[in-house]
Amino acid sequence: MRSSYPRTRPGGRPAARLAVAATLAGTLLAASACAVGPTAAQPAAEVAVPIATSSPLSAGPTPTGAPTATGAPAPVPDALRFTAKTLDGTAFSAAALAGRPVVLWFWAPWCATCASQAWTVAEIAPKYRDTVPIVGVAGLGEQKAMRSFVTEFELGGTTQIDDRAGALWRRFEVVEQSTFLIIDRDGKVVHQGFLDGEDLTRRVAALAG
Repeated sequence: MRSSYPRTRPGGRPAARLAVAATLAGTLLAASACAVGPTAAQPAAEVAVPIATSSPLSAGPTPTGAPTATGAPAPVPDALRFTAKTLDGTAFSAAALAGRPVVLWFWAPWCATCASQAWTVAEIAPKYRDTVPIVGVAGLGEQKAMRSFVTEFELGGTTQIDDRAGALWRRFEVVEQSTFLIIDRDGKVVHQGFLDGEDLTRRVAALAG
Protein backbone atom coordinates (compact mmCIF):
# COMPACT_ATOMS: atom_id res chain seq x y z
CA MET A 1 0.00 0.00 0.00
CA ARG A 2 1.41 3.39 -0.85
CA SER A 3 1.19 6.35 1.48
CA SER A 4 -1.01 9.27 0.50
CA TYR A 5 1.38 12.10 1.25
CA PRO A 6 3.48 13.70 -1.51
CA ARG A 7 6.55 11.75 -2.56
CA THR A 8 8.31 14.79 -4.00
CA ARG A 9 9.52 17.80 -2.15
CA PRO A 10 8.45 21.31 -3.25
CA GLY A 11 11.01 22.42 -5.79
CA GLY A 12 11.39 18.92 -7.25
CA ARG A 13 13.57 17.25 -4.59
CA PRO A 14 12.75 13.54 -4.41
CA ALA A 15 11.46 12.14 -1.14
CA ALA A 16 12.22 8.60 -0.06
CA ARG A 17 9.35 6.18 0.44
CA LEU A 18 7.90 5.56 3.89
CA ALA A 19 6.80 2.04 4.69
CA VAL A 20 3.13 1.88 5.68
CA ALA A 21 1.66 -1.18 7.35
CA ALA A 22 -1.33 -2.86 5.74
CA THR A 23 -3.38 -2.20 8.84
CA LEU A 24 -2.93 1.56 8.53
CA ALA A 25 -6.12 2.05 6.55
CA GLY A 26 -8.26 0.87 9.43
CA THR A 27 -6.28 2.96 11.88
CA LEU A 28 -6.64 6.14 9.81
CA LEU A 29 -10.38 5.62 9.35
CA ALA A 30 -10.80 5.21 13.08
CA ALA A 31 -8.66 8.27 13.60
CA SER A 32 -11.13 10.51 11.72
CA ALA A 33 -8.64 12.24 9.47
CA CYS A 34 -5.78 12.19 11.96
CA ALA A 35 -7.84 13.38 14.94
CA VAL A 36 -6.30 11.10 17.57
CA GLY A 37 -5.01 11.83 21.04
CA PRO A 38 -2.39 9.96 23.12
CA THR A 39 -3.49 6.80 24.90
CA ALA A 40 -2.38 5.13 28.07
CA ALA A 41 -1.27 2.04 26.16
CA GLN A 42 1.72 3.77 24.61
CA PRO A 43 5.25 3.02 25.90
CA ALA A 44 6.52 5.12 28.76
CA ALA A 45 10.24 5.01 27.96
CA GLU A 46 12.16 8.15 27.00
CA VAL A 47 9.18 10.48 27.18
CA ALA A 48 8.88 14.15 27.98
CA VAL A 49 8.49 14.82 31.70
CA PRO A 50 6.72 18.11 32.37
CA ILE A 51 7.66 20.13 35.44
CA ALA A 52 4.46 20.65 37.38
CA THR A 53 3.83 24.36 37.69
CA SER A 54 2.55 23.87 41.24
CA SER A 55 5.83 22.31 42.39
CA PRO A 56 8.30 24.61 44.17
CA LEU A 57 11.30 25.36 41.98
CA SER A 58 13.50 25.20 45.06
CA ALA A 59 13.17 21.41 44.91
CA GLY A 60 15.79 21.40 42.15
CA PRO A 61 17.90 23.72 40.00
CA THR A 62 15.96 26.77 38.92
CA PRO A 63 15.53 26.70 35.15
CA THR A 64 16.83 29.77 33.37
CA GLY A 65 16.43 31.02 29.85
CA ALA A 66 18.90 32.32 27.33
CA PRO A 67 20.73 35.55 28.29
CA THR A 68 18.89 38.75 27.43
CA ALA A 69 20.43 41.91 25.96
CA THR A 70 21.36 42.98 29.49
CA GLY A 71 23.17 39.71 30.14
CA ALA A 72 20.58 38.47 32.67
CA PRO A 73 18.82 35.17 31.88
CA ALA A 74 15.30 35.48 30.53
CA PRO A 75 12.53 34.44 32.95
CA VAL A 76 11.08 31.03 32.16
CA PRO A 77 7.32 31.03 31.57
CA ASP A 78 5.16 28.13 32.71
CA ALA A 79 4.72 26.96 29.10
CA LEU A 80 8.45 26.25 28.86
CA ARG A 81 8.92 24.58 32.24
CA PHE A 82 9.43 21.03 31.00
CA THR A 83 12.23 18.64 30.18
CA ALA A 84 12.31 15.77 27.72
CA LYS A 85 14.43 13.37 25.71
CA THR A 86 14.90 13.82 21.99
CA LEU A 87 14.56 10.98 19.50
CA ASP A 88 18.34 10.55 19.53
CA GLY A 89 18.35 10.31 23.35
CA THR A 90 19.68 13.80 24.09
CA ALA A 91 18.37 15.61 27.18
CA PHE A 92 16.25 18.63 26.32
CA SER A 93 15.16 21.53 28.52
CA ALA A 94 12.60 23.95 27.11
CA ALA A 95 13.73 26.56 29.64
CA ALA A 96 16.76 27.26 27.43
CA LEU A 97 14.35 28.70 24.84
CA ALA A 98 12.87 31.31 27.18
CA GLY A 99 12.96 34.87 25.89
CA ARG A 100 12.26 33.84 22.29
CA PRO A 101 9.10 32.85 20.44
CA VAL A 102 8.87 29.06 20.17
CA VAL A 103 6.89 26.77 17.86
CA LEU A 104 5.99 23.28 19.07
CA TRP A 105 4.93 20.95 16.25
CA PHE A 106 2.94 17.90 17.37
CA TRP A 107 3.15 15.14 14.77
CA ALA A 108 2.75 11.40 14.30
CA PRO A 109 4.88 9.29 11.94
CA TRP A 110 1.90 7.76 10.12
CA CYS A 111 -0.02 11.03 9.62
CA ALA A 112 -0.24 12.08 5.96
CA THR A 113 -0.92 15.71 6.91
CA CYS A 114 2.20 15.76 9.09
CA ALA A 115 4.24 14.34 6.24
CA SER A 116 3.07 17.05 3.85
CA GLN A 117 4.02 19.75 6.38
CA ALA A 118 7.39 18.23 7.18
CA TRP A 119 8.96 19.74 4.06
CA THR A 120 8.10 23.27 5.19
CA VAL A 121 9.43 22.64 8.69
CA ALA A 122 12.66 21.18 7.30
CA GLU A 123 13.14 24.23 5.06
CA ILE A 124 12.37 27.09 7.47
CA ALA A 125 13.56 25.70 10.82
CA PRO A 126 17.30 26.13 10.12
CA LYS A 127 16.74 29.72 8.98
CA TYR A 128 14.97 30.69 12.20
CA ARG A 129 16.86 28.40 14.56
CA ASP A 130 18.19 31.27 16.69
CA THR A 131 15.16 33.57 16.55
CA VAL A 132 12.08 31.31 16.49
CA PRO A 133 13.06 27.73 17.37
CA ILE A 134 10.76 25.05 15.94
CA VAL A 135 10.63 21.92 18.10
CA GLY A 136 8.91 18.74 16.94
CA VAL A 137 6.95 16.67 19.47
CA ALA A 138 6.60 13.16 18.05
CA GLY A 139 3.86 10.94 19.44
CA LEU A 140 1.30 8.25 18.63
CA GLY A 141 3.83 5.90 17.11
CA GLU A 142 6.87 3.71 17.58
CA GLN A 143 10.31 5.20 18.02
CA LYS A 144 11.65 3.41 14.93
CA ALA A 145 8.88 4.90 12.78
CA MET A 146 9.50 8.34 14.26
CA ARG A 147 13.20 8.16 13.48
CA SER A 148 12.46 7.00 9.94
CA PHE A 149 10.10 9.96 9.49
CA VAL A 150 12.84 12.37 10.60
CA THR A 151 15.30 10.79 8.19
CA GLU A 152 12.95 10.62 5.22
CA PHE A 153 11.89 14.25 5.53
CA GLU A 154 15.34 15.62 6.40
CA LEU A 155 14.33 16.89 9.84
CA GLY A 156 17.63 15.94 11.46
CA GLY A 157 18.60 19.60 11.77
CA THR A 158 15.67 20.33 14.09
CA THR A 159 15.02 19.21 17.65
CA GLN A 160 12.54 16.32 17.74
CA ILE A 161 11.19 15.23 21.12
CA ASP A 162 10.29 11.60 21.76
CA ASP A 163 6.85 11.86 23.38
CA ARG A 164 5.56 8.32 22.83
CA ALA A 165 3.73 8.35 26.18
CA GLY A 166 1.97 11.62 25.30
CA ALA A 167 3.11 13.62 28.34
CA LEU A 168 3.45 16.85 26.38
CA TRP A 169 0.37 16.15 24.28
CA ARG A 170 -1.66 15.97 27.50
CA ARG A 171 0.12 18.92 29.09
CA PHE A 172 -0.84 21.19 26.19
CA GLU A 173 -4.20 19.45 25.59
CA VAL A 174 -3.36 18.52 22.02
CA VAL A 175 -6.05 16.20 20.66
CA GLU A 176 -5.10 15.90 17.00
CA GLN A 177 -2.20 16.13 14.65
CA SER A 178 -0.74 17.92 12.88
CA THR A 179 -0.94 20.71 15.50
CA PHE A 180 1.28 23.77 15.78
CA LEU A 181 1.46 25.50 19.15
CA ILE A 182 3.07 28.95 19.06
CA ILE A 183 4.41 30.54 22.25
CA ASP A 184 5.38 34.21 22.05
CA ARG A 185 8.50 35.67 23.65
CA ASP A 186 6.53 36.43 26.83
CA GLY A 187 5.46 32.81 27.20
CA LYS A 188 1.86 33.26 26.04
CA VAL A 189 0.31 30.66 23.74
CA VAL A 190 -0.88 32.73 20.77
CA HIS A 191 -1.89 29.90 18.45
CA GLN A 192 -2.79 26.25 18.80
CA GLY A 193 -4.10 24.28 15.84
CA PHE A 194 -3.56 23.52 12.19
CA LEU A 195 -1.33 25.66 9.94
CA ASP A 196 -0.52 25.00 6.31
CA GLY A 197 2.99 25.62 5.02
CA GLU A 198 2.27 29.16 3.86
CA ASP A 199 0.65 30.21 7.15
CA LEU A 200 3.43 28.65 9.20
CA THR A 201 6.12 30.41 7.18
CA ARG A 202 4.31 33.75 7.45
CA ARG A 203 3.78 33.48 11.21
CA VAL A 204 7.36 32.43 11.94
CA ALA A 205 8.73 35.25 9.80
CA ALA A 206 6.54 37.76 11.63
CA LEU A 207 7.67 36.46 15.04
CA ALA A 208 11.30 36.72 13.97
CA GLY A 209 10.53 40.35 13.10
